[in-house]
Amino acid sequence: MNVTTVLSYLVVLLSFGSASDSSKQTRDTAFEIYKKLFEVKRKDQINALNNLIELNDVNQQYKIIDIMLKGLFKVLEDSRAILTASGVQPDGAFPDEEKIKDAYSHTVENSAFFGDVVLRFPKIVHHYFDRNSNWNNLIRWGIGFCNLSGIFNDGPHSQLLGLMAQELGISEKSPDYRNPFKTENMEFLSTTDTFQKALKEEEKRRRKEEKRKEIRKGPRITRSRSEL
Repeated sequence: MNVTTVLSYLVVLLSFGSASDSSKQTRDTAFEIYKKLFEVKRKDQINALNNLIELNDVNQQYKIIDIMLKGLFKVLEDSRAILTASGVQPDGAFPDEEKIKDAYSHTVENSAFFGDVVLRFPKIVHHYFDRNSNWNNLIRWGIGFCNLSGIFNDGPHSQLLGLMAQELGISEKSPDYRNPFKTENMEFLSTTDTFQKALKEEEKRRRKEEKRKEIRKGPRITRSRSEL
């Protein structure tokens, strides 16, 4: 059962409280429930990243992050469209409608997860992110939404958005900025040559794959029945 499904179930249970409960109290309670479920989701995300780090193989990490980021930003783009069309304000009432709740949670969770990825794999992420203006616009919006939501105001993730924004160049780096994962991550290779070699190998592999796809999609000559 995913986070949104659990949240919906708990909110329904809360709706059967005493008649004196106000709608504002119900919405506030739903928000607090989501914050707790968000913490559970964050643990799953960190565990997934730790597994990725333990691969200790830049080529494999490159491939996985490539696929992961494309999916992440597609979800973020779809969620932004839903929230914008619905007029949802991140600092307003917690949404009631299932589709909007999904978009809300996907925005918060994917923005946070991207922050984890960029701080742990900055070279790989920059390789993709710095050349994609659409991703830049999406994560700027995501960071703004998360800042206003109040979910990151305190707790273990309170500095995540600021660190991510500085690492990406979205906000100016403070004089004391330091990526807290820099000395712990195997992606921070001792030599640039090793990393660049891995990138070139992966780019070569991708070009070959794209060429094979183009050949398969190309026109085919078919013979008429009289020629058979």
